[in-house]
Amino acid sequence: MHSFLSKGVGSMREPQGRHELKHLINYCDMLQLRSRLPLVTEIDEHATAGNGYRVKSLYFDNYNDRALFEKIDGVDGREKFRLRLYNNDTSFIRLEKKSKHNGLCFKKSIVIASSECVRLLDGDPEVLKANGAPLCLELYAKMRYQQLRPATVVDYQREAFFYVPGNVRLTLDYDLRTGSNIRDFLSPQPLPVPLPEVYILEVKYDNFLPELIRGLVALPNRRHAAFSKYAATRII
Repeated sequence: MHSFLSKGVGSMREPQGRHELKHLINYCDMLQLRSRLPLVTEIDEHATAGNGYRVKSLYFDNYNDRALFEKIDGVDGREKFRLRLYNNDTSFIRLEKKSKHNGLCFKKSIVIASSECVRLLDGDPEVLKANGAPLCLELYAKMRYQQLRPATVVDYQREAFFYVPGNVRLTLDYDLRTGSNIRDFLSPQPLPVPLPEVYILEVKYDNFLPELIRGLVALPNRRHAAFSKYAATRII
C-alpha cells in the first residue's frame, strides 16, 4: 500500500496545478463507465478483487467552518487540510493540503506516523511542530492562529483509472459514509452515517483532456459540478 506515493498522489514538492472536473452521476452511469474505462485506460494497481479500495479522510476546519463556506461559495484561493489513509491501513497515513487557484487544483502531502496521528486526534498539535516538516509546521501555525481543528471523517469506495496522454486520472467514488467522531478515523469499523445513492465521477488532468477520454466519459444530461464530499457530509 505504501506505493500509493506513486502515480502522482503526493510529495512535499508543490506540483503543477491540475484541472479537476466532478460529475454527479447515477448508478446506471457508473455501470456504463465501469465497462468503458478499462477498454482504454489502466486500472489502478491497488484495486482489491477488481473493486477498488476504501479511502478515509479526516478534514480540518475552524470554529466558524471557514473551509466549508469557502467551498460552498466557490471562493478562489481556498485551501483545506486533511489526513488520509487507504483500506484502513494505519501504517500509512498522509497529511495533505489541497488548494485551488485560478481554477487549478494543487496538492502537497507528507506521510506521518500513526503515533503522530494519535497525538493529533488527542488534541496535541505540538506533535506537528516536533515533526518539523514544512507542511506540518504550516498546519501547526494554522491550528494555533486560525483555530483549525479536526472536523469530520469521510469514507468511500474508489475505483481509479489512468490514461497516460494528458496524465489523466479518472475515479468513480460511491458508498459514501461519514461521522463526527474524529477517532473513527483510525477505527476499521464502517462510519455510522451513509449517504445513499451518491455516485461521483472525477476527471483530473494536466494541460489538456484528450478527446478520446472526453468522449468516453460523456453522459447524457451530466455536467461537471462543484461537488465536495466534505461539504456534502457536513450539510446532511
